[in-house]
Amino acid sequence: MESKERGFIAVVLTVIVVMVTADLITDAREGVRLWHLLVEATIAFAALMGILLLLRGTFGLKRSLVEERALSSRLQVEAESWRSQSKKYVEGLSQTIDFQLTNWKLTQSEKEIAFLLLKGLSLKEIAEIRKTTEKTARTQSVSIYSKAGLAGRSELAAFFLEDLLPPPQKPHISI
Repeated sequence: MESKERGFIAVVLTVIVVMVTADLITDAREGVRLWHLLVEATIAFAALMGILLLLRGTFGLKRSLVEERALSSRLQVEAESWRSQSKKYVEGLSQTIDFQLTNWKLTQSEKEIAFLLLKGLSLKEIAEIRKTTEKTARTQSVSIYSKAGLAGRSELAAFFLEDLLPPPQKPHISI
């Protein structure tokens, strides 16, 4: 529920509480039956509880928003720290990949597509970025795989990433 909606509902409930309370006072002075007063008091109490629940929910949402913003800020700082710490390694890896793409005799366009494939973009996304058709992106990616002697995107990624990741751990068997 949006803030404006919460505010409107709170105002309506406040008006109900005020009006029913005024009616209760008037009815009590006029000697209205007890059951009638109890019904009106219950209505006023229910509206008051609605106001309190709205306020509690609003404060909870504000507190949650503050916590989420703090978390987001921490994650942004952490991401920026990682980027700055790994920048020289990423640049070196990028240069090494470019060197290998050159060894495969890829054209500049094919190199750009190879980098986009390694980043995980779909052929449709690559075509949109490069302002070409998806068919052109597919044809160029097939050319990349052919020149590299690879079967497809997963082998292209594995060619460059396999040595970066630790080998799978063999389970320790104790006898």
